[in-house]
Amino acid sequence: MARGIDFEKLPELASRLHLSFRSGHISLEGQRMVLLHTSALASLRRELVETLGMDRARGVLTRMGYASGQRDAEMVRRMMPDACDNDLMNLGPQLHSLEGIADVKPIRFDIDVAAGIYYGEFAWDNSHEADVHLEQFGLHFDSVCWTQIGYATGYTSAVMKRPVLFREVQCAGKGDERCMIVGKLVSEWGGEITEELRYFEPQRVADQIVELQNQVEHLRYSIDEPSSSVDLIGTAPAFLETKAMIEKAASSDVTVLLLGETGVGKELFARAIHRTSRRAEREFVAVNCAAMPEELIESELFGAEKGAFTGAQQSRPGRFERAHGGTLFLDEVGELSPAAQAKLLRVLQEGEFERVGDTRTRKVDVRVIAATNVDLADAARNGRFRADLYYRLNIFPVVVPPLRERREDIPLLVNRFLDKYNARHGKRVPGLTGDALTALQAYDWPGNVRELENMIERGVIIVPSGEFIGREQLFPRMSIGGGPSPPERVAPGTVPEPAAGGIEQVVDQALEQSLPLDELEERLIDAAMERCNGNLSAAARQLGISRAKLAYRLQKRRG
Repeated sequence: MARGIDFEKLPELASRLHLSFRSGHISLEGQRMVLLHTSALASLRRELVETLGMDRARGVLTRMGYASGQRDAEMVRRMMPDACDNDLMNLGPQLHSLEGIADVKPIRFDIDVAAGIYYGEFAWDNSHEADVHLEQFGLHFDSVCWTQIGYATGYTSAVMKRPVLFREVQCAGKGDERCMIVGKLVSEWGGEITEELRYFEPQRVADQIVELQNQVEHLRYSIDEPSSSVDLIGTAPAFLETKAMIEKAASSDVTVLLLGETGVGKELFARAIHRTSRRAEREFVAVNCAAMPEELIESELFGAEKGAFTGAQQSRPGRFERAHGGTLFLDEVGELSPAAQAKLLRVLQEGEFERVGDTRTRKVDVRVIAATNVDLADAARNGRFRADLYYRLNIFPVVVPPLRERREDIPLLVNRFLDKYNARHGKRVPGLTGDALTALQAYDWPGNVRELENMIERGVIIVPSGEFIGREQLFPRMSIGGGPSPPERVAPGTVPEPAAGGIEQVVDQALEQSLPLDELEERLIDAAMERCNGNLSAAARQLGISRAKLAYRLQKRRG
């Protein structure tokens, strides 16, 4: 048992410090040391805080101090192999002072290694760590001598051969007159030290950096989604042929007609054309013609004057004016009303139009890229689409291949979507199982790239971080034979045979159950969408309405 420290009776440690200017060595009892400017330590502290955050930086510095304290305890045992507990403990504060950490003043300490007894109180004057933190960050709400606490804890734990924890009960870094520490065996502190103990646990900084990168990626995808999505990925011959075509189209202002099935990524190709054209610095405006009611499509495209129709309380420009100098992308152009088709033809030929309800002719400089998944030539022959507009749009047709014709691109697309949705959902899903990738390669892809993207997002959401996406997450419904079983689809333009009992039975059941008309309509729409695998055009034909009307009803339901 020992109380107090008599520094005058302890060996003079300073005599053991050797400086060799020729070899560039500083050593203390054979252990190499270095001198560092406190300004360099201050810079390190600031960089750790700014890179990892205050809490993680505290952990790093605490563990660094702990390692230093443990090493000094080992050195002291070599210096004084026969020293008593009291002498071993006395050397710790002396080393702390000798190394320029602080002016250590003992207040009280009791130690008996054999009996497992320890209690210590010390004061730190002129703490270099408190000074550094005040210089870099100003007053803090909590103690800031993190390296020193780590040192005292590491040194004493090594001497005691059991866990000891020091706590800084006063700190100049938070406005106290001096720094004060109290140390006890971990077992004697109780639950109050739970938070402090975690700073001594090694942390996987690499994982934390990956998490920060995920957060940055999430922000990038959230803020800059349109521009980041135009990266075209693929090595399949069909894809490369299409890419070569759009590169040629980008060099001029020619009107481009993108053809292809639903979900092949026609808008991505349109954005790629715009981004590599001379109009890249101006607006890219996208319009889904099928998602707008027929009565509003003209005003949306060409603008409207105040009072032109009910609800037009002020004049406003349309999408063409917004895209002036840039590019206007007209998706599902085959769904335009006859009046809108006539106006579009005039803009393409003359570069001029009138707003709805106006007689003033306006000039506009817009590059038009149109897209459709229907056969416009057939629609023109059957009178559903203006033949002269079709010929004007069809100057530079580009066919975007379906995913089943570019299966070798599936792994590349999977990696792209994994990066995207890991970032968006804050996950770290490393990839797919071999079985899952095989299933993707065997699938028919009615929904094309969009369907693949949706599958990958679902997989990222379902599986825990660190695990691979399996076949069962991609294809929840599997066939008995083990292959992917896509949802039942109805070929576009076909009408299923009525169930037994016919329409009369459906009417009778709806009336008997007092089923509200709105609910009946919703159920019919949902059934048609499910049978057609989300294909709006096919579902609209089954319901006997136009695609625009179906899109309007769906949008209205979403609020």
